[in-house]
Amino acid sequence: KMGKTSKVVVCGQISCGKTAVLEQIIYGNHTAGTQLFPTIEDIYVANIETDRGVREKIRFYDTAGLSPSNPELPKHYITLADGFVLVYSTTDRDSFRRIDLLKREIDAAREKKEVTVVAVGTKTDLKDRKVELRDAQTWAQKEKVRLFEVSVKDRKALMDPFVFLASKMTQPQTKSRFPALGPKVKQTSVNDS
Repeated sequence: KMGKTSKVVVCGQISCGKTAVLEQIIYGNHTAGTQLFPTIEDIYVANIETDRGVREKIRFYDTAGLSPSNPELPKHYITLADGFVLVYSTTDRDSFRRIDLLKREIDAAREKKEVTVVAVGTKTDLKDRKVELRDAQTWAQKEKVRLFEVSVKDRKALMDPFVFLASKMTQPQTKSRFPALGPKVKQTSVNDS
C-alpha cells in the first residue's frame, strides 16, 4: 500500500542541470551536454524506493531556473513542498550562492516547519570546477542539509539524493506527538504499534 504523494520542488539557478537530473533519474534518457530548453514549469511523477524497501510516489516540480531577471522562487512552491532539491553546478560559483539564498527563503517562509532539503551539486564530470567540495560540505553542515555531488553520466549515484529524500520525507513518526509525562512513563507507552 502506498501513502500520500509527497511534493518535491527542484530549484536553482538557470542552466545548473535541474531538468537533466530529473530526466535522467526518471527516464534514464538524458545525454550529458544536450541542450535543453529553459523550463517554465514541468511536473514529473516517480515511484522511488526508499531505504525501507517501500515505493513512495513523489511529484517533482521542476521550476524555472532563477536568474537576475527572475531572482525568486514563487512563494506557492515554498508552501506546497514537503521537500526541496537545491541544485547548483559545481562549475558555477553563482549557482552555489543562489542555493544559499534559496535556503534562506525557504527557512523564512516555512517558520522552521519540518521540511526535508537536499543540495545537489551537478556537472562533476566537467573539468572546470569552481565550487570546492569542502566549501559545499561546510555550508551543508551549517545549514543541516544533506549534500550530494552528481553527474548525469552516473545514473546510479544520481538516485542517491532522491532515495534519501523519499526515505526521510516518508519515515514513520517514531517520536510520540505527546510530551512525556515525566520519568515514570515506560518506553512502551510511546510506541505506535
